[in-house]
Amino acid sequence: MISISRRMLAMLALAGGLSAALSATSSFAADVTINIGYQPIVEPSRVPQADGTYEAATKAKINWKKFDGGADVIAAIASGSLDIGYVGSSPLAAAASRELPIETIALVGLIGEAEALAARNISKPQDLVGKKIATPFVSTGHYSLLTALKHWNIDPKSVQILNLRPPEIAAAWARGDIDAAYVWDPVLAEIKKSGTVLATSEDVAKWGGPTFDAWIVSKDFATKHPDLVAAFVKVTGNATAAYRANPDAWNASSPQAEKIARLTGAKQEEVPALLKGYIFPTLEEQAGTELLGGGTAKAVAQTSEFLKEQGKIPAALSDYSPYVSNRWVKDAAKLSF
Repeated sequence: MISISRRMLAMLALAGGLSAALSATSSFAADVTINIGYQPIVEPSRVPQADGTYEAATKAKINWKKFDGGADVIAAIASGSLDIGYVGSSPLAAAASRELPIETIALVGLIGEAEALAARNISKPQDLVGKKIATPFVSTGHYSLLTALKHWNIDPKSVQILNLRPPEIAAAWARGDIDAAYVWDPVLAEIKKSGTVLATSEDVAKWGGPTFDAWIVSKDFATKHPDLVAAFVKVTGNATAAYRANPDAWNASSPQAEKIARLTGAKQEEVPALLKGYIFPTLEEQAGTELLGGGTAKAVAQTSEFLKEQGKIPAALSDYSPYVSNRWVKDAAKLSF
């Protein structure tokens, strides 16, 4: 299980910043194209994405493709149309369990209040029985919903769980077609305005179901372009370090908030609060045994066992370490930009 305290993270915070400068390396070729699948989630790496910092660091052309859920990202990587993708821990576990040739290269954030179950005209969990609950299937929200129902001793068959992507959840909520949804920001921020939060992913983590977001890579691409992968991770880590060093600077009127809002659809004034829904570990923290050095693989294994129990995957593997590596954050930490 992943466990790391906010206090510990604050104490370990490292000063950092973004830099577009990187000395030329022979393996960085201008004719290389990287296909990257991202999700419109409020987190620090949206800033270098908006600034073109990834392109400057890798010296490569990047095709950014927007996805509304991790399951779609996994399908795109499996088809060969993506090299790097942004996924949650549940779709990562499902993909690894099916032995898709991928590897986790960096954690984005440990999910706290950024994902939650919000309901309309429902004040306690037991009132969910017989109601319609929407969530993207095989997402971290789906996993957290099932974990919460189990914690509350509510049979999932006693509720109607609908497979909807975040934009579809927003529309269904506005029409009054659903009673509840387990989803993430920025859609969560909107439905909370007229709904009641019954549980957050921070609560679910305490009940034994921690979740996180991560960047993964096709192993074929990583083998061919290891320097590009390390540079990508370094840029991502720099963004996290910049936020961690001075989160107050990422206020509602900041250029960081404007860029994040532009790429995610979140309201700019809500970005600072939405960022606080995650715990963002630095590259150095990720390299340790609690995270990519061992804890993350255990969390993926735990998630996989639960998905198997729920009939969402046919079987779980005995070892998930081949799908998680701290090599990339270690290599990235050695880069000097």
